[in-house]
Amino acid sequence: MTQRPLPTKDRLIRTAAQLFQRRGYHGVGLSELLTEAEAPKGSLYHHFPNGKSDLALASATWASDEMLRLIAASFEPAESFHAGMQVLCGKVAKLFDKSGQWDGCPISSTLFEGPDNAAFRAHARHLFEGWIAEGAHHARRFGLGDPQKTAETMFILLQGGWMLARARQSSDVLRRLPEMLPRVD
Repeated sequence: MTQRPLPTKDRLIRTAAQLFQRRGYHGVGLSELLTEAEAPKGSLYHHFPNGKSDLALASATWASDEMLRLIAASFEPAESFHAGMQVLCGKVAKLFDKSGQWDGCPISSTLFEGPDNAAFRAHARHLFEGWIAEGAHHARRFGLGDPQKTAETMFILLQGGWMLARARQSSDVLRRLPEMLPRVD
């Protein structure tokens, strides 16, 4: 059974997310993006009227949605917050290894390294707050005392852990992150 190719809009979004994660917003040209996505130039402006900036917002949203699914899949079957964090960090470590150990966070690489633009900063804040809200939901579900603080700590550990793993070229940093969260469960 052959798999149907993704629609052009989806190919553009996923390709942009991968390229921006690897090289940042300014490190990716439109012609390269279109070639990688196997998409005609007209399709970019058809789906994203403001071109690269609209595509950056869409690709960051797609990457964030993938992370939200990863968080949920890690914590929903877990017996404790700590167990969920261990699963999440293991999955993030595998993504790190698969990425070639140099890619940045797709949201940061796209929106913070893009043009100095209030819409980009607001969108990044919204996406990251979504990750924190998902973490807080699970912290609350496990009865932790300060779910918001726990979720913010989780977010800071994941972001900082990814950067340190990049610097050290080792996913071991990510696998050790759960040890840094206070054990309350």
